[in-house]
Amino acid sequence: MVSLQSTCFLYNRPSLSVRSWGISPSLKGRRGDVVVRRVAVGPTGKQGDRNGSILTEAAAPVTPVIDLNGAATVDVGVGDVYGEDSATEDQHVTPWAVSVASGYTLLRDPRHNKGLAFTEKERDAHYLRGLLPPTVISQDVQVRKMINNMRQYHVPLQKYMAMMDLQERNEKLFYKMLIEHVEELLPVVYTPTVGEACQKYGSIFRQPQGLFISLNEKGKVLEVLRNWPERRIQVIVVTDGERILGLGDLGCQGMGIPVGKLSLYTALGGIRPSACLPVTIDVGTNNEELLKDEFYIGLRRKRATGQEYAELMHEFMTAVKQLYGEKVLIQFEDFANHNAFDLLAKYGSTHLVFNDDIQGTASVVLAGLLAAQKLVGKNLADQTYLFLGAGEAGTGIAELIALEISKQTNAPLEEARKKIWLVDSKGLIVRDRFSSLQHFKKPWAHEHEPVRELVDAIKAIKPTVLIGSSGAGRKFTKQVIEAMSSINERPIIFALSNPTSQSECTAEDAYTWSQGRAIFASGSPFDPVEFEGKAFVPGQANNAYIFPGLGLGLIISGAIRVHDDMLLAASEALAAQVSEENFSKGLLYPPLNNIRKISAHIAANVAAKAYELGLATRLPQLENLVKYAESCMYSPNYRTYR
Repeated sequence: MVSLQSTCFLYNRPSLSVRSWGISPSLKGRRGDVVVRRVAVGPTGKQGDRNGSILTEAAAPVTPVIDLNGAATVDVGVGDVYGEDSATEDQHVTPWAVSVASGYTLLRDPRHNKGLAFTEKERDAHYLRGLLPPTVISQDVQVRKMINNMRQYHVPLQKYMAMMDLQERNEKLFYKMLIEHVEELLPVVYTPTVGEACQKYGSIFRQPQGLFISLNEKGKVLEVLRNWPERRIQVIVVTDGERILGLGDLGCQGMGIPVGKLSLYTALGGIRPSACLPVTIDVGTNNEELLKDEFYIGLRRKRATGQEYAELMHEFMTAVKQLYGEKVLIQFEDFANHNAFDLLAKYGSTHLVFNDDIQGTASVVLAGLLAAQKLVGKNLADQTYLFLGAGEAGTGIAELIALEISKQTNAPLEEARKKIWLVDSKGLIVRDRFSSLQHFKKPWAHEHEPVRELVDAIKAIKPTVLIGSSGAGRKFTKQVIEAMSSINERPIIFALSNPTSQSECTAEDAYTWSQGRAIFASGSPFDPVEFEGKAFVPGQANNAYIFPGLGLGLIISGAIRVHDDMLLAASEALAAQVSEENFSKGLLYPPLNNIRKISAHIAANVAAKAYELGLATRLPQLENLVKYAESCMYSPNYRTYR
């Protein structure tokens, strides 16, 4: 890395030397008219000194490289200043950080480190001789080595920590391994393992992977955002940690969720890692166990509510838009119901916002139901739906189903909603309960006598589809599954709650108790099940099918708002990727090993809808959006360094 041994750069007096250690592209035309024709990391000017300062053969007048007021003078970390993102894979690039990274520092830079894959020429050019063993191996060999090492661990949390360690030391190898072994590693970097990681985040925390914005930073949020080294941010995943998966309030330790989600944005959707920003808003926690834990890393106070909470969130949303612009996607993640709906409603018309728990879950479930039409021979409008769980996930799914039914049949939305029934902790949501219901439950209060138990609701409503989003494990009992099977030849059963311990039933339960007739999908992964000599492969209604492609579609179109029709477009694109071969195995979703192509099709559908709705700003619209989406995806393959 650069050693600014003398501060002459700060005072427009770059040190000059007639000695040249390398050549880099001219920076002519960059902000501040910096022109450095030959730049390298090498000696400071003292004989035998290799501490890594900048040497220039010739330089034009220079404005300060470092802006002491916090605004970048040179576009370092802002745009594609050095051409790395725009270069093709066969073109050589320079591993810039502030300047050329070399030597020991290069091996500690996760974005540019290649480990034993540095070539002989690169080892000479970047002072790596002696810092690495003499062997040179390819990235493919590194992947095989790392996945073999990963398989030696038998505890999921150990695998998670090993993956995070790899991400922190070799970013490209991490993503290449995740992409090539996505079905094996997705449960490691995300649900269900990430739930345990969040519970123990204080104990396993090593170094920050995102921004922590607490009540201590109130009034200084913009300043905190400027501390993040990247400026060209395209996607932010933010949580306040109040409802982490089905595990409840984990406070500041919910950071594992934004980190995991953004890893998938890159691996599955091709968003550049440097364009992703994980954020945790720390307003305290009501989890007494955490407050007493000596290793807890968050504020030790009860969770802020009301105006204090709203003011911090508003400051954050305002600062994000001010710093990163209108087209940065802000994904709300694992907020409690009362805040999730309010934030989406408040900022949906002013920011590019998306709630994965409400909208992402809804979109992936709708895709599964669209695919299931072929297996049961019924349209969406011909089905009757019963939900266990009426929170943000349940009501979000229900609303998107109603929108798709309305679209397919041209029926009013209110009429489409009558096909959908919800059960919460107090029983079936009916009209008699209307005055006591939370606002997001009221559209689902239909005329019916009160029913307390789920199995009784099944007998009364006679649903063809049963969807669990309760966050309560094992609520789909044998009695419940048998009741669904007595009404339907092919009952559709979705047990969506995460992690695995909170799933409403297991795949084995669903297939066994339905005598192998259930069409089953879950939120967490389950192994294939054999029943009476037949193998059943359960589908996983994983949000990872939707949000990476959705985010990519919003970015490539330059969308400024998220519209419900974009979610429908994403669902339809995903359902269209399920092949006849998949259906023959009972699968409602395509295999994850083809996820990047799936994401490209989803992105193209979403982008096309953004153009149709007049919400796209990247003009003109390209003819082949699928090809364009694929071309925009981040590649984890190593580049050759000059």
